[in-house]
Amino acid sequence: MYTVRPYLPEDRWLWNDFVATSKNATFLMHRDFMEYHKDRFEDASQLIFKGKNLVAILPANQVDNTIHSHQGLTYGGLLLSNKSKLTEIIPFFKEILITLKAKGITSLIIKQLPIFYASLPSQELDYLAFLCNAKTTRVDVASVIDNKNRIAIQSNRKEGVKKGARAGLTIVQTKDFSEFWKNILEPNLTERHGAKPTHTLAEITRLQERFPENIKQFNVLKDGAIAGGATIFETGITAHVQYISAGEHKQEWGTLDFLFEHLIETVFAHKRYFDFGISNENDGRNLNKGLNYWKECFGARTFVHSVYAFDTSSHSLLDDVLL
Repeated sequence: MYTVRPYLPEDRWLWNDFVATSKNATFLMHRDFMEYHKDRFEDASQLIFKGKNLVAILPANQVDNTIHSHQGLTYGGLLLSNKSKLTEIIPFFKEILITLKAKGITSLIIKQLPIFYASLPSQELDYLAFLCNAKTTRVDVASVIDNKNRIAIQSNRKEGVKKGARAGLTIVQTKDFSEFWKNILEPNLTERHGAKPTHTLAEITRLQERFPENIKQFNVLKDGAIAGGATIFETGITAHVQYISAGEHKQEWGTLDFLFEHLIETVFAHKRYFDFGISNENDGRNLNKGLNYWKECFGARTFVHSVYAFDTSSHSLLDDVLL
């Protein structure tokens, strides 16, 4: 009844059309986003059909005998249509495992899409993980504001906003990422973590050109010079903080408090969720308590973001689930 096959270049429009209407996909799964770093990942994306109808897709890459969904994206997962029902999803997920096993794949690792990105309830994968005895290999905690259930911003953050106003800070939205990348983000990451941004300046610029309604840059200026900023990835119901960084006077000027009060209360107040992102290190085993506390002072609270490892031979565990 169900067939599973690899993604092919000629499937591009079929894939993108499905992403546009899926209940749990975002622009990160659009091929124009996925393929910005295609030289770094061996694509192993899958399409699932019922007869001739596409019913699900799996954005994925392959490393040896393991399929990942997806190492080049913030999240992956089994992407479903609004019409998908659990009694259909269980058998076609079984078919995915059977098909991958037949190709010599021993493990399917899925970085679950957080539920606050989905337009409808979408926790089928959590149930499948339970049924298949999948191993939870990582759990991150995302700090998220629910604008339908707001918690007031704490006084210490409000004081930071006042500092910014007294310092004469201003906020601008721009399509030019260079000042933030070169003068703030890259130097800070290098100095504090010996790291680089996930996206190069050229990559984030190119992605913004492809997705101008989804990728937005906000800079904080002091006397015309950049003092900090944030890069926001905007999806249907959620605004996600992809990058955040500020200069050496951030405490004195309240740079980030000033910026985020504006983003939360004004720019993205219409979104259901405002996602600060995770505060984890060491594959979720450690929590940066200072960073997490700062986010929670804005009224953010915890959602989990899980990674599951399925053994492809576990497909037999799905045989007798449906009564």
